[in-house]
Amino acid sequence: MPIDAILFDMEGVLVDSEPYWYQSRQEFARDHGKEWTEADQRQAMGRATTSWAALMQERLAVAMTVDEIIADMKRRIIAHYEQHLPVRPGALEAVRLAATRYRVGLASGSPTVVIERVMELTGLNRIFEVIVYGDDIPHGKPAPDIYLAACARLGVDSKRALGIEDSANGIRSLKAAGMYAIAAPSPGFPLMPEIVQMADRQIFSLEDFSLKLVDEIVG
Repeated sequence: MPIDAILFDMEGVLVDSEPYWYQSRQEFARDHGKEWTEADQRQAMGRATTSWAALMQERLAVAMTVDEIIADMKRRIIAHYEQHLPVRPGALEAVRLAATRYRVGLASGSPTVVIERVMELTGLNRIFEVIVYGDDIPHGKPAPDIYLAACARLGVDSKRALGIEDSANGIRSLKAAGMYAIAAPSPGFPLMPEIVQMADRQIFSLEDFSLKLVDEIVG
């Protein structure tokens, strides 16, 4: 079936930010005399803001509200981004290339203020037709809601849309929405084989994205 739109995740797909999130959560945990593990990080990846904050609150048993944890993490992440924005090789070019043929949008579960800052720093806010913020969607990934909302705002059927995700929760969200899925795992956070099998194709760099690849996937 031909497609009408390509939707991108942000964290881990457009920017190689998972190491920053991992580092920031480890620092947060250490500040409270706790430990944040790689297994914890994998559970948090791809979730909506309130969901990963609630996971941190539960996992670390800190005497802070979810809102306080979110505010603390926003501060840490934006500080990292202001020093260096780790755009993945080929990411900006992939969005621009996709936009030459398809409707394009962003569907990210990251905090709104973080998304807005990345869009400003990269100029992608001038390319994406729609940007759906996870803070505005009650049920975050792996639920399909954010992708269904993005497709609705673009006026396309989700079955005629393709998404690019790095995390297990993201891939599950795409497939739950009935979309084609490209797995583009963040370096250092490879996907489990069962998640790769859910995707229609896996690439290890956005430099490998092409219109020919899309054609091959949709047949």
